[in-house]
Amino acid sequence: MKRLLMCLMAVMGITSACCRQNFENTDPEGFAALVSDTTVLVLDVRTAEEFKGGHIPNATNIDVRQKGFVKKAKAILPKDKTIAVYCRSGRRSANAAELLAGKGYRCVNLYGGIQAWIEAGKPVIQ
Repeated sequence: MKRLLMCLMAVMGITSACCRQNFENTDPEGFAALVSDTTVLVLDVRTAEEFKGGHIPNATNIDVRQKGFVKKAKAILPKDKTIAVYCRSGRRSANAAELLAGKGYRCVNLYGGIQAWIEAGKPVIQ
């Protein structure tokens, strides 16, 4: 029984270690504070059409669903800067943050995406 318990604990430890996200999440207030720092780069990972419909000030748009997302991001984004990532609801940006963090970037994801940003009364450029 003791051996079984030890095996289960080991498997749980391996599972939790491999499933840990390597980026941070923050709410609109935290994201607003973060992007007020001029050394932080704002990355919108929605489609170009979504971006044109309204985006967070100073955002760069690279669609995470387009082929070559990581290659494009690496060509534009310096690794010595924090990348503040967002999308519509937070799912695509979490995926993008995971991809970029895996390449050595420090990423912070806007939990709830631009929808939460707008609901919090934060500025959007049309």
